[in-house]
Amino acid sequence: MTKLIAVDLDGTLLNEENRISDKNLEAIIDAQKNGIEVVVATGRAHFDVKRIFKDTGITTWIISANGATIHKPNGELFHSIPINKEVAIDALSWLEKEGFYYEVSSNHSIYSPQKGQDLLVIEMDRIKSANPDVNIEELQSAAEKQNSQAGFSFIQSYKDIEEDLDIYNILAFSFHEEKLKKGWSKFETQKELTIVKSANHNFELEHKNASKGNALEILANKLNIELVETAAVGDSFNDLSMLKIAGRSAAMGNANEEIKNACKEITLTNDEDGVAHFIYKLINNTN
Repeated sequence: MTKLIAVDLDGTLLNEENRISDKNLEAIIDAQKNGIEVVVATGRAHFDVKRIFKDTGITTWIISANGATIHKPNGELFHSIPINKEVAIDALSWLEKEGFYYEVSSNHSIYSPQKGQDLLVIEMDRIKSANPDVNIEELQSAAEKQNSQAGFSFIQSYKDIEEDLDIYNILAFSFHEEKLKKGWSKFETQKELTIVKSANHNFELEHKNASKGNALEILANKLNIELVETAAVGDSFNDLSMLKIAGRSAAMGNANEEIKNACKEITLTNDEDGVAHFIYKLINNTN
């Protein structure tokens, strides 16, 4: 029997309008009533998750920053594993030099360059000029999704970030495929970092031991729940670590094929209340 379910946010619990549907909210409440611990597991910052759930009456454990932090339902920090400060500064220096839009998740804010949105507009204009048939609305939607988060603090440079803050996650974003590939090549061999992809136009950096899978295991141990009694649902590559270790795993219907192949089952899409569909299968103990 499932005692805990870890649920990704973007592309999973959130629909294409960046909202949690009423059916998904009802399913979470029903899961909690049936003794299933619901855990939100996301690349977003915990304070952004709190905002999303603000008016729902629902509180959960939150695995955020792709596993770099775990917060209790009351908002108290339970576990964290920040990036080594020198490693983080080196990464940010390189990203800034290469002209990347970036976001830095820390204790209470998401730091992003003041000129960041201008960078993305310039990239979109260049792509549209080179390829007039490109779906510019899709690119604009991706940029808007980044803007929809809460807790931004805008800075001139990474050098303006306070020295005593913990850095949990660095997200780099670009519409240029070659630029992203260059960044991936730069960081994938760095032993102090782990690099994951959570959407088409980004990569994210965390401490080498930070992942949703590791955080799920830490939390399950805390709650005296065996991994075989856990479940996870997600849609992207930053979900793979938890999907692979959970006792039962489901890929969203809108997930990449590689994610679907890594999971034991496939649920409906995020616009079809796929999370609710999976939760009720867990509640009813059906396949």
